[in-house]
Amino acid sequence: MTLYSYQAVDTQGRHVKGIQEAASPLDLDLQLKHSGLDLIRAKASTSTHGKLKIQRSDLITFFFNLDQLIRAGVPLMESLSDIHDSMNEPAFRKIIADLKNGIESGKHLSQAMAQHPRVFDKITVSLVRAGEDSGKLPDILIHLTESLKWQDEIAAQTKSMMLYPALVASITLAVTLFLMLYLVPQLAVFIQNMGADIPFQTRALMTASSVVTHYWYLIPILPALLFGVYKMALAFDPMLKYHVDNLKLHIWPTGPLLHKTILARFSHTFAMMYGAGISVLDCIAHSRDIAGNLVIAQHLQGVMRDIESGHSLTQSFQHAGIFPPLVLRMIKVGETTGRLDQALLNVSYFYNRDVKETVKRLQALMEPATTIILGALLGWVMLAALSPIYDIIGNIKM
Repeated sequence: MTLYSYQAVDTQGRHVKGIQEAASPLDLDLQLKHSGLDLIRAKASTSTHGKLKIQRSDLITFFFNLDQLIRAGVPLMESLSDIHDSMNEPAFRKIIADLKNGIESGKHLSQAMAQHPRVFDKITVSLVRAGEDSGKLPDILIHLTESLKWQDEIAAQTKSMMLYPALVASITLAVTLFLMLYLVPQLAVFIQNMGADIPFQTRALMTASSVVTHYWYLIPILPALLFGVYKMALAFDPMLKYHVDNLKLHIWPTGPLLHKTILARFSHTFAMMYGAGISVLDCIAHSRDIAGNLVIAQHLQGVMRDIESGHSLTQSFQHAGIFPPLVLRMIKVGETTGRLDQALLNVSYFYNRDVKETVKRLQALMEPATTIILGALLGWVMLAALSPIYDIIGNIKM
């Protein structure tokens, strides 16, 4: 599918502009005719949905407002029109306009959303479709709103946790580079001219300074080069991605946090889809796709195979080994009582709370640890640079 920016005319002769995905210009023309529009010109857009940068906050506002309007009895088309007029983000306004065009051409809301896969993922489309079929669309919309809010909160906490270490590291790096490029070379010349003995740490510092001075241009190039090599290696060896994802889950301290975050999101998504009436296997298949980790995805694939073989959901998760006994007990109770969606929401709450507490603990530990480590590095640089000076001054005979 290609994204086209088009200009068309409606039945009243008014010019309409928009963007829409289509297999070809002919397919675009047919889609617009279903919407009562005649295509004038179309051009393959150089931008993609990914480059439109639809913010999570815009999606939260969209689903929340749509839920409120539908609950108030406002028809879907009028609800989308009101949201379109109140939306400040031009890119999202175009997306909503396309949703309206799709619905006017006879599509359901879920079908119109499916035309924008980089804005509305498969899980969102499946949930909206289930809400349309069951008549519980407002409930699905509020679930989507809460899910997006949770994701936004976790992302904000992670950014907050990394802000202070990143600031301290940047300042320390800048000071260290200044010492390496300007101060250390001048001190090296002074120490050599004085004929003093050079300690090991000072020789190591002078060697590092010489490398930085002569190859400073590699500092910005080398990380980009290594990242490019890493991406090429992933493209040539798919199994490397699996090993990298496995390392991500086990490296301390971020590994356990990532594991819990993935399972919290999986449980929450599973609960939403199951509560909307989607089958267990479809719930696991869609939730597996959002894991973003091949190791977890492989475990979930094993769960699906066990269920297809006749095992219960609890037994299948127990064989997978990705949930602790307490969580398995919650799932077993939910499966026995017929309230599996509520049990999975409890599992999501369990992990969500654990993730928040872990982030707070890491944030409390990270700030002093970062200060100590970077302070020690800067202190070593200063000691290695100044200790020979003190020795020379001490050996001067008055």
